[in-house]
Amino acid sequence: MEKKQYERPLLKRIVPTMPGKTGQNTHSVAQTEIDGVALDGLRERFGSPLFVFSEKTLRKNIREAKRAFSTRYPDVRFAWSYKTNYLNAICNLFHEEGSLAEVVSGFEYEKALQNNVPSNRIIFNGPAKSEAELLKAIQGDSLIHVDNTEELRLLTKLAVAHEIRPRVAIRVNLDAGIYPAWSRFGFNLESGQAWDALEKIATEKRLECVGLHCHIGTFIQSVNAYRTETEKMAHLALDAMTKLGLPISYLDLGGGFASKNSLKASYLTGEDLCPTFDDYAEAITSALRMVKFPAGKKLSLIFETGRALVDNAGYLLSSVITNKRMADGRLNTVIDAGVNLLFTSFWYNHKVTSTYDDVAQMEPTSLCGPLCMNIDVIRDNVLLPPLRRNDLLLIHHVGAYNVTQWMQFITMRPKVVMVMENGELQLLRDAETLADLNRMEAK
Repeated sequence: MEKKQYERPLLKRIVPTMPGKTGQNTHSVAQTEIDGVALDGLRERFGSPLFVFSEKTLRKNIREAKRAFSTRYPDVRFAWSYKTNYLNAICNLFHEEGSLAEVVSGFEYEKALQNNVPSNRIIFNGPAKSEAELLKAIQGDSLIHVDNTEELRLLTKLAVAHEIRPRVAIRVNLDAGIYPAWSRFGFNLESGQAWDALEKIATEKRLECVGLHCHIGTFIQSVNAYRTETEKMAHLALDAMTKLGLPISYLDLGGGFASKNSLKASYLTGEDLCPTFDDYAEAITSALRMVKFPAGKKLSLIFETGRALVDNAGYLLSSVITNKRMADGRLNTVIDAGVNLLFTSFWYNHKVTSTYDDVAQMEPTSLCGPLCMNIDVIRDNVLLPPLRRNDLLLIHHVGAYNVTQWMQFITMRPKVVMVMENGELQLLRDAETLADLNRMEAK
């Protein structure tokens, strides 16, 4: 009997995952293009790493959101959340689709004006508005959402000094049954702070309180939380109208709708857990219809949705630098995009795809960026095929917050492009250079 050649044993980590109808499928199918544009062609023209947005997906998202709500309630408006992504092309796309501008700082207010948004179509939120910023918003007839008592006093002082009656709403925080509750912004409902603020406005008659605003949190996957928020806000509006005589005309229920990203702490994927726009719309509008307002006093609804409209329209294209084995035997792949560009990787397990599929050779991989920081980890564990230097990887659902929270740290911020509906490519933002940084330093 012939002796077989010795083969050393291979130890392979098994990563348990949720089975589907056909068993466990833990890898992502390869992707070679975005809206018909080849990934290798994008890198050849614009370099790597590279943020890529899809115009088709952006327009599809906002139209789907508007359809979900407008078919259930007659008066609904969306306001684009500038802090989510304030690239001018992204903001202007949503304005083309009819969105107001929702800003939380003087910088964002100026950016909206430079995007030719009429000042009376700007909602000014945020806890730290300066006196000069408030005066500009008052003179522009913007909607000002009051965050705190000091701001309320300042607005009253400005109204008297300039003989203007600003349009305002108060921001309310409340218990919607989720944890942790956002209670640091606005006036608390349950303790009576919100009612005290409304009474003060009604008594002094210096401000025109036309709305109520509430933002219960971020990445909210519970539609019941929105149902509770809507019920409480609607009853507060009804009391303010009937008992205080305030001309409440709208409820701004904030944003916080979840995208299809997968949270690190979640057992199931975002695709399985995240409600649809129809789910959110049904919970909110059905709750609002249960409150009986006086004849002719139907309220408008405003939403400041950001993440759910832009997240899945953004991609980060990246190239492999090297592979190495960690001390514990894990495969580690280093790419040219780090957490300085992808801040959301700290709380999301972003979907990652390669440009080719080799199911037989899939291996659990730690995916890291190029920074000299141990925290520069894009994915702790993701199934990928064998990769070589310069192979392309595509990181999905990165459209929200990354190009507003990204940092110039060790590497420069890269180019951003958009694949237009007609297939053309538009450069939205050029890559930074050392000259850009040096220009802002004192000589």
